[in-house]
Amino acid sequence: MSKSKLLAVSVLIVSFGLVFLLNNANTGTNAFGDRGDIKNLPGQLKQVLGEINRRPHTFQPLTVFAEADKPSMLFGYYLLDSTRFEPNIFTVTIPGINDGMIPTATGANHDLPVIASVRLELEPKPGLPTDPEDVESFIDIFTDISGLFVINNESGWYEGWMIHDLRVPKVAQPRGDGHAQFGTMTQADAAGIAGIGNGNNVPGHFFTTDGTAPRFPSASDHFPDRQSNLVPIHLSMGAYNALQQSDAHSYWEFNEYTNWVHPLYEIPFTGGIPGTFEKGQIGETLSVIPGSGPAGVSNSAVDAGDNPNVPRDPDRLHASNPDDPDRPMQPNEDHAEERLRFVPSGLAKEIMLDVYVRVASFKPGVKDFSKRLFAAYAAEVARIDENKDGIVELEEGDVDGESDGQSNERLFIPATQFDRFAVTREINDGILAPRFAPSQRAWVLTGFFVHVKPAVAASIPRDNDNR
Repeated sequence: MSKSKLLAVSVLIVSFGLVFLLNNANTGTNAFGDRGDIKNLPGQLKQVLGEINRRPHTFQPLTVFAEADKPSMLFGYYLLDSTRFEPNIFTVTIPGINDGMIPTATGANHDLPVIASVRLELEPKPGLPTDPEDVESFIDIFTDISGLFVINNESGWYEGWMIHDLRVPKVAQPRGDGHAQFGTMTQADAAGIAGIGNGNNVPGHFFTTDGTAPRFPSASDHFPDRQSNLVPIHLSMGAYNALQQSDAHSYWEFNEYTNWVHPLYEIPFTGGIPGTFEKGQIGETLSVIPGSGPAGVSNSAVDAGDNPNVPRDPDRLHASNPDDPDRPMQPNEDHAEERLRFVPSGLAKEIMLDVYVRVASFKPGVKDFSKRLFAAYAAEVARIDENKDGIVELEEGDVDGESDGQSNERLFIPATQFDRFAVTREINDGILAPRFAPSQRAWVLTGFFVHVKPAVAASIPRDNDNR
């Protein structure tokens, strides 16, 4: 064989080898399972990540880099799929409703079932808590999804939500005005809710709207007559967008600056409360101008709106530090965002306790859901709103501060108490609440929290960015 032919054959063999290696890396091998951030994971989580990696994808499941000398510790996860809630137009073909159209969410790659994992890992940085139950801990959240179509129009996106289901609180003496203390209920409240249904609503149980055993969302649900009887509080994980191979990947930080939820007074205007669509209430009240809702403080667009010369940045809450190698700047609290529409997650829980649980100590004569919600939102925001502008500003909700004579740590729900996760198909409606909340009409994925005790090392050595 001539030298030219030998060279051509050698090039072909090398090229074939490179293609084989690239394809092998892209479709998944033992090397993926042995990756430093994967090898110690619990079996079920590792199995799902491996399946995502073997499927068609643009990127492998996200690599977790340590952000300290010690590895990041996985203390919990969610495994998601599309089977545990009422089928909807985003997840199945419904004759007479959406047949004859290209699927809008699921069905990618020849109808491979949609699966996903969400990993929760604590950052063991010096000076930060190492217990995920501590609301001041810093937690990285990694989401990997296989099987969602790209959204191309109408400013649509997928959005992740950690969900805390309201529990019945303990009984305690009321405040001087008769209202329950923070995080508690009065004896009269307890008697009022215990008599509903078959007596489920006792301290420690998940609160249910009908007093029967908890019903989580299921495939047999039917809106509006059969729905979950739980009271969910949704914490946004931000927007997702799928890639060409229909995989989606997201990184989000859970900490005292992000553990804030949408203004709850939006809920009656999402279409997910039975009867509200028929009354034409979708989008009737928006939170674009921050305030404490229909029963609270309303602000002018000039004073509290999004100034184009100083655009709103809700993420501008975390002050810089001259010792931070990634952003060595002197802190300037005057530049922290003040026009927040969100409220701390624990304050949202307090509002929902007023609405559902405190039937004797809060507005006992008011039965209408929306009126109770609006009144509760305004009342609970006012307790920590020092300047009375209806906005919970960073300084007012600072976890290290105090309000209403108590530590602000009470205003935040720990990551481990978000017992469910959902992914929704959102649209730009101007509302921060989940689309069609609190129903599951816009859901595409869901799953339950799995607590990992003891936590396991689940990262590769640190990179150059520790934020």
